[in-house]
Amino acid sequence: MSAAVSETGAELPPRLAELVEEFAEVGPKDRLQLLLELSEELPALPDRYAGREEMEQVHECQTPLFLAVEVDEGRTVHLFFEAPPEAPTTRGFASIMHTGLDGESAETVLGVPNDFYLRLGLAEAVSPLRLRGMAAMLARIKNQVRAG
Repeated sequence: MSAAVSETGAELPPRLAELVEEFAEVGPKDRLQLLLELSEELPALPDRYAGREEMEQVHECQTPLFLAVEVDEGRTVHLFFEAPPEAPTTRGFASIMHTGLDGESAETVLGVPNDFYLRLGLAEAVSPLRLRGMAAMLARIKNQVRAG
């Protein structure tokens, strides 16, 4: 599948574009259910991040969310998230980021439009505050990619 072009003209990575399409194909009520299903797919945190010392907290999220970004020698991005099981919306957002961006090149991640999450159509299902948390996740990821 080719990458989808966003409203700003920037391309989305293929797996992120697939997620955007999946959300677009279901009605507003089913989008929240899809988000909750994705929350269950967030990979467990590797032992090396168990203490969270090397992780950054995203304070804009309503529930505690921690993330770590690794950029390997080939400039491939690897994402790690920690969010409590009782925070399925936050975990769902993290799962979208992980599914859509993990394993992509640094340049691809940096090219994701900052407002891509609006295309998920979740504004009817979650609060603007929660959407700002998702925007903050992407901003933190990009900052760590630039620093890596």
